Amino acid sequence: MKRAILRPTICIPDDAPPVLRASAVWAELAAHHIDYHDSLPGSEERLIERIANAEVVLNIRASSKFGERVFAACRRLRLLSLWGTGTDHVDLAAAARHGVTVCNTPGVSAISIAEHAVALLLAVARHIPQLDAATRAGGWPRGQSIELRGKTCGVIGLGAVGGQFARLAGGIGMRVQAWTMHPKPMPGVELVELDELYRACDVVSLHLRLSPETTGFLGPAQFALMKPSAILINTARGAIVDEAALVDALANGRIAGAGLDVFAVEPLPPAHPLTRMANVVLSPHCAGITPEAMEAGLRLAVENIRAWLDGLPQNVVAGC
Repeated sequence: MKRAILRPTICIPDDAPPVLRASAVWAELAAHHIDYHDSLPGSEERLIERIANAEVVLNIRASSKFGERVFAACRRLRLLSLWGTGTDHVDLAAAARHGVTVCNTPGVSAISIAEHAVALLLAVARHIPQLDAATRAGGWPRGQSIELRGKTCGVIGLGAVGGQFARLAGGIGMRVQAWTMHPKPMPGVELVELDELYRACDVVSLHLRLSPETTGFLGPAQFALMKPSAILINTARGAIVDEAALVDALANGRIAGAGLDVFAVEPLPPAHPLTRMANVVLSPHCAGITPEAMEAGLRLAVENIRAWLDGLPQNVVAGC
């Protein structure tokens, strides 16, 4: 096992757009040699070049991919501290093989993401973007909104974010059903089978981690089960949904609308079909990026480094 050193070189390879440098925790890194980059690497080769001499990497952006080749080339690397919960951009098995400990920041953005999911839901159900545009243009439209109280909300995944979203949905008077990979009782939530959830729910909100098991989790067969009046909310990962099937379902009335913060390709390409659909509300993968959540997440990512240096690693998702 690789041993930690007291004052390691910490590389931040991808703080773009910058969030760490302006945060309150930046000063806490002053005791270490910092190799800081406020632009994205843009390629695997460039990422390797940036972190080749680092013992510790503090990763900001999920666009930086840490695969077998990266870990094999960066022999001095001992700790990868991730800002965020998702680990789909890291080959965890490769990290473990090369003796690299990987830590993340679970739960710190849960409230912000859940609130954003509710905001997307309300925006779709109440046609907020369309009403705003029409009012600005001098119109005075009526009768286009859907009342959510009494409707059934289906939550797929009851982790930190899904649990918060379920509470908020219940708080506005929705009946909440859920399916989760690791069933656990939750007050006010009825656990059901997936097919039952798709058939019964007026809203389906995704809160799963992206993995080989969840890639394409929601596709043509699932859309075929959903109500034509149903609304899909996705603040998890774009690849959990078969995007072509989603576009088809929205275009052909198999579901009524969608609120999306994540996409198969990010940033969302110009002229993507989703950008031309009036029944879709889009946001740029920003659900968890509030000042409160950012500061808490960055602080925990730095605390994970400190804990590892002290020989008491925390929030470990790979290695030891």
